[in-house]
Amino acid sequence: MPAQDSSSTGRQDPILFVHPSDELYGADRMLLQMLDALEAFGGRASAEVWLPDDLPHTDAPLCQVLEARGVRVRHLSLPIMRRAYANPRGLLRLAGQVARLAAAFRRARPQTVYVTSSASMLAAPAARLARVPKVVGHVQEIWSGFDRKVLTGPTTACHRLVAISTPSAESMGPRLARRAVVVPNGTSDPGVGSDLGSRTTPLTFLVASRWNGWKGHRTLLAAWDRLDAPGRLVVLGGPPPVGEAVDVPQLVAGLRHPDSVTVVGQVPDVVPHLEAADVAVVPSDEPEPFGLVAIEAFARGRPVIGSAAGGLADIITPGRDGWSFPPRDVDALAAVLAGLTRADVAEAGRQARTTYEERFTTTAYGQRWLAATGLIGAVA
Repeated sequence: MPAQDSSSTGRQDPILFVHPSDELYGADRMLLQMLDALEAFGGRASAEVWLPDDLPHTDAPLCQVLEARGVRVRHLSLPIMRRAYANPRGLLRLAGQVARLAAAFRRARPQTVYVTSSASMLAAPAARLARVPKVVGHVQEIWSGFDRKVLTGPTTACHRLVAISTPSAESMGPRLARRAVVVPNGTSDPGVGSDLGSRTTPLTFLVASRWNGWKGHRTLLAAWDRLDAPGRLVVLGGPPPVGEAVDVPQLVAGLRHPDSVTVVGQVPDVVPHLEAADVAVVPSDEPEPFGLVAIEAFARGRPVIGSAAGGLADIITPGRDGWSFPPRDVDALAAVLAGLTRADVAEAGRQARTTYEERFTTTAYGQRWLAATGLIGAVA
């Protein structure tokens, strides 16, 4: 869309967010937090979100939430770095998409292009080709050695870099890590949940994530089965559109007590399910870059059991607002599950809420994020 003169419209050229998915998982919900921060602190800032058109819609797509908020959304052929494109034909396709995206940026003439994820980082050199004044990159992943080889070049095109955790920043390598500002995620305040200590039912545990191979569903369900069902387990989420997936319903069907596990699937809002639960579980087999659902649980006054690696280690204080176990360690996770009493959970839930109020509110996040990205100057 053509740029308009802010002196005549009262609004500046939009900040263009280039985002790699049209779902409602962690990185998608963080995009909504960024937009909330712009609305709260950005004055006249207007935002536009560009989403890819190479994947089918889920049952609860991000674009519907954005449109309901009045945010302009465009679906385009974006150069999203998916593993399915790691072949000669796929690389040629990405090169063509970079050129077309640069042309689209020239037509739109934004003041800022915000690349929300490593998967969409090819938008950064496209923006520089189009002479966009400010390009900001947000790394919400932990890079592997292969990722560093592929992503370092495009990421250097960013004028500013944000990482969601220290492990995420360090994974980029020393040169990029020195440039990155770590801004831990935040989440909106849903209000303190009901008192966990007053409940008389068996403990209810909640796991909410994509059913990726590394998210730990196999580890959790193995521990659950070993303990002969230590309460109720509710599973949210669904298989990823691309990449390795775990067949969670099949795993549950093979348990000794499958009726102790409820597979809900994808939901537009995790908060009601956190309210019904007593404990959230983030059992990832590989280090989480951050662990958004953990702070969403804290906000509701729910403690978290999480694997002791990556960003989760910076969120959970074991014995205070949650409990940790070594990744992939079925025995250790089973011991945590077996050792919890309702009194333990109730006290940890109160401490979890305190941790949220001290570290992870949207106000704290919005101010840190805008300062780190330099968008305060762009929208003042």
